[in-house]
Amino acid sequence: MIASMTGFARQPMTLDQGVYDWELKSVNHRYLELRIHLPEALRALEPEVRNRLKKRLARGKVDVALRDRGQSRGSPEAYDAERVQSLIEATESIADMMKHDASVSPLDILAWPGVLEATKVDADDLATPILAGLDTAIDALVAMREAEGQELVSGLRERLEAVAEQVAFIRQRRDPMLAEQRDRTLARINELDLSLDPKRLEQEVALLAQRLDIAEELDRIDGHVKAVREILGNSGPSGRRLDFLMQEFNRETNTLASKSHDLEITRATVEMKVLVEQMREQVQNLE
Repeated sequence: MIASMTGFARQPMTLDQGVYDWELKSVNHRYLELRIHLPEALRALEPEVRNRLKKRLARGKVDVALRDRGQSRGSPEAYDAERVQSLIEATESIADMMKHDASVSPLDILAWPGVLEATKVDADDLATPILAGLDTAIDALVAMREAEGQELVSGLRERLEAVAEQVAFIRQRRDPMLAEQRDRTLARINELDLSLDPKRLEQEVALLAQRLDIAEELDRIDGHVKAVREILGNSGPSGRRLDFLMQEFNRETNTLASKSHDLEITRATVEMKVLVEQMREQVQNLE
């Protein structure tokens, strides 16, 4: 399924060893760029985290963070009793020296650096549940990217059909336009009362019609429309191919605009350029 490159997922986990959160944020990027942030005690999991992400994602700048929210319920943090006793004795001694002493609360003591003892984390015991939580978060991220991708595909299809309609209109207008240009050229020559060799005149008119002919550009645009339809009907990453086709669309519409000497064709070409630019912006979001 074609997916967007933008998405977000959060997966909280309450384990015996503590409370952890996975947060995954993805935005547009030319290729896959992973920025992984893990607690120091779990840094050894980074290669496996990176490997699992690469298996599921093809493009995008992805910020991945595992946050340690602290110990789980029923597991109060330990503290350094000797350091606490020393702090209490120090505060009492300082209070005796002060005229207006301020009382120190237990929370003040606990906030002192080094009082609370960090719980030792066993990375081996945490690996399985932590990585299982990552898989769940990746599932949620991929689901969000796919949902947004389908919305983008729907918008692309609508604009693609509008481009096809403009091409059909220009194709119908092509022969009348060439005939009008031929008649206009002959009328101008008659107005100037020029005496020209009929064969040479027909050659010049034929060359003018050839320079103004847009059949080749219309055929190429039809081919690009068909190619985009096929890509949108497939699954998997398609953003790069679609981006290339948008460049080709833009090139052909620019050529049409430069060849156009007809007001109706010019208007249709401008509308196509607007549609192509809108599609290009949407394609930039696709994986």
